[in-house]
Amino acid sequence: MASPLASVRAQDAVLEFLNTVVPRNGQLLDLFQSDSDVLAWLEGAGLLDMIEMRGDGLYCDLALEARQLREDVRQLVLQKKLGQCVDAELLNRVLSAGSYQIELAEDGEGNLNALYRFPAQSAMQVLVPVAIAAAQLLARGDFLLIRQCESPDCPLWFYDRTKSHRRRWCNMTICGNRQKAARFRTRLLCGGLVE
Repeated sequence: MASPLASVRAQDAVLEFLNTVVPRNGQLLDLFQSDSDVLAWLEGAGLLDMIEMRGDGLYCDLALEARQLREDVRQLVLQKKLGQCVDAELLNRVLSAGSYQIELAEDGEGNLNALYRFPAQSAMQVLVPVAIAAAQLLARGDFLLIRQCESPDCPLWFYDRTKSHRRRWCNMTICGNRQKAARFRTRLLCGGLVE
């Protein structure tokens, strides 16, 4: 599977997690088809190194748990975006499954870093770092800048970090150009310039 982070840059790991359902050939494709797909995504997002895998059968139902968490987070992001009350229990079920340890370590250049370690003995515990990132986004994110692509066929989200804060599409070369071309064709048809 190609890295899910390679196609669209939402500029936020949680929004990238939501963007693991992508439009392909007019249909939606779920990139979490298997447990190994989820592990590959966690690695690409830089979260897998934090997780200490423990026990047998750890990956059992990881894709199922990841899809459920993704849809719960999607619902929470939509609730927050619409100014509705956020159903925190959707996220708390995963947050309460985990624990973590912090280790202070020096890098090769003499800088100190706090390293978070998440022991995981179940599929849900593997997803705790994603749930923590989602909680932080919901608590601290600027939801005026968290947007869904304006293309009617695109479910992708992004964090608008442009200088003007006027970004409208997940990807200008894909959705943006399609929308501009569609508006151009409509103007031509309405103006009678094209038969």
